[in-house]
Amino acid sequence: MTDTLIVPCAHCASLNRIPVERVHDAPRCGRCKAEALPNKPFDLHQSQFANQIKGDVPLLVDVWASWCAPCRSFAPTFAQAATQLQGRCRLAKLDSEANPQLSTQLGIRSIPSLILFRNGREVARQSGAMPLPQLLAWLAQQSIE
Repeated sequence: MTDTLIVPCAHCASLNRIPVERVHDAPRCGRCKAEALPNKPFDLHQSQFANQIKGDVPLLVDVWASWCAPCRSFAPTFAQAATQLQGRCRLAKLDSEANPQLSTQLGIRSIPSLILFRNGREVARQSGAMPLPQLLAWLAQQSIE
């Protein structure tokens, strides 16, 4: 029997079963046919949140706003992390201004804020932008490399 992971699609939030050995083969969503595990951050919205935090691959959310200079300067670092972590951690960006209800629900008090979810639960939180090595080290402490 093949081990499978449950992975929410980055585009439509449908839950997909992906064989572990196929995680790095750019698997496609069974529903919308988009890449289920992209190597870049995807936009997170209130309507998808409940499904996106589910699954076996952790989700790292960057809460940001367009007017925030540290948020804008952190965006390329976050994108680099997505490339390096593909298949091990999914990365999403949550625009706090476009999703104020979700930002409030998550208790966001400062931006940028990083929230790591695993199996539907928040497991770690970090405020502030950081360089890529520090971000990867922080994720390694959370058992994500």
